[in-house]
Amino acid sequence: MVLGEKMSQIKELHEKAMYLAEMAVVTKLQGDFERANQLFRQAYENEAKAARLMPEEPSPEPTRSILYRSAASLALDCNEYREAERLIALGLAGQPPEEIAIELRDLFDKVNFQRHKERPRLLDLFCGAGGASMGYHRAG
Repeated sequence: MVLGEKMSQIKELHEKAMYLAEMAVVTKLQGDFERANQLFRQAYENEAKAARLMPEEPSPEPTRSILYRSAASLALDCNEYREAERLIALGLAGQPPEEIAIELRDLFDKVNFQRHKERPRLLDLFCGAGGASMGYHRAG
């Protein structure tokens, strides 16, 4: 594929992803969460595809890193934490401008926060399995 055609395809995928993301936000505000999640997923898939089509050399920054940041953000919206991490790493692997690199690192922090927020705690597992609660019951 010629570079001009590839860049045209990237632009088309990106524009479609941004449209879908905007529609997802509107749909979410209207209370249709299931449809919003579907739209976010479609937006994420389009943006990730656009980012992966970006040529590595020469590195067209900041477009490349912005696409990866956007795709990672949409992956986070879809609770695709591992994929968001991969996309962030790919974005940082290029030569992003410092402000985009900072945004990618901030996004990485959000991914980790969300991942840890949803992970069950050891104490929760212990208590739920009858651990501490069993001891307190028998002690009383």
